[in-house]
Amino acid sequence: MADIRMRSVCKSFKDVRVIERVNLDIEDGEFAVFVGPSGCGKSTLLRLVAGLEDITAGEMTIGGKKVNNVPPSQRGVAMVFQSYALYPHMTIFDNMAFGLKLAKEDSGEIKERVHWAAKILQMEHLLERLPKELSGGQRQRVAIGRAIVRKPGVFLFDEPLSNLDAALRVQTRIEISKLHHDLGASMIYVTHDQVEAMTLADKIVLLNAGKAVIEDGSVAQIGPPLELYHHPVNQFVAGFIGSPKMNFLPGQLASIENSIAAVTLSDGTTVRAAIDASSAKPGAAVTLGIRPEHVTLGGGDNNSVQAEVAYVEHLGESSFIYTQVTGMTHHVIVRQEGDTTAKMGDRLTLALAPQHCHLFDERGRAFRRRIEAVAETMPVLQ
Repeated sequence: MADIRMRSVCKSFKDVRVIERVNLDIEDGEFAVFVGPSGCGKSTLLRLVAGLEDITAGEMTIGGKKVNNVPPSQRGVAMVFQSYALYPHMTIFDNMAFGLKLAKEDSGEIKERVHWAAKILQMEHLLERLPKELSGGQRQRVAIGRAIVRKPGVFLFDEPLSNLDAALRVQTRIEISKLHHDLGASMIYVTHDQVEAMTLADKIVLLNAGKAVIEDGSVAQIGPPLELYHHPVNQFVAGFIGSPKMNFLPGQLASIENSIAAVTLSDGTTVRAAIDASSAKPGAAVTLGIRPEHVTLGGGDNNSVQAEVAYVEHLGESSFIYTQVTGMTHHVIVRQEGDTTAKMGDRLTLALAPQHCHLFDERGRAFRRRIEAVAETMPVLQ
């Protein structure tokens, strides 16, 4: 068993609190991804698991054993760093075998483990080469193989793909996902790339940034990728998960009726959302959120706003239309088919699907969304 439990884990560097009150369970065989903006502490949290940093307060267990004071070599973990850190004068076989040789493993066992790992990574034909004879993607696989041969209970990855080009990142991401499936080991993966987080994770641990680290603890939300995407608990999560990020439209809560919130936007338009905002009072400052794929063109005067096209990104399979709504400093982004004819200066009507709207209070906390679709039963706004 290699489950990981954290209870009120904190980490400070002198007077600076980097990790605050982390409570987290990673089950045996689970793939967890630590994600968040630069400086949020995700690599520090990973290093606490590895034992490369000491825990300031709280408790951590791996496989049911408290590891606060256990050295890294006795934790049953193996780490893959951002840098390949291969020995340039050693063959790939010797690079992968080096840790086992230091541990004085039997030579036959070492050979068996290296060839086993090389077969998993499809690198058997590269074992006699030197690192300089390999591509960046192949070198990263060697670094992963060096971790595999130790047969740890937990694999730790610290932004392992950041040095690779776009195509190699996709390919290596697939290989890491397959590796997790084949080995069934617990894995923790650190990245700032939300695409990696969404595609790899069984569980995403999104870390806060800035003042929120101290006020609300380091963790903004924990859950499966689609849960964070469709049900963010606050505006920070909604803005971080998704590319492009969720649109935010500031306004005031006009009324609440039958779990339908009416929001007056900064341009004077009133739109409705399938949100239970009964805990708020009319007149309160709120932010309406909606993802680009849930904004459609047209829709007449029902639940829509008027906007002007500021810029269009043509990506081939899709296009993103950046629009400007009166009184708003941020663009409202609309996702359309790749052959859209919209151009700069066009006036558009943006329809906001009520069942896909989110609503956040003045502190950025999300109100509860209605589960059932209600767009068809909503009255036309007068």
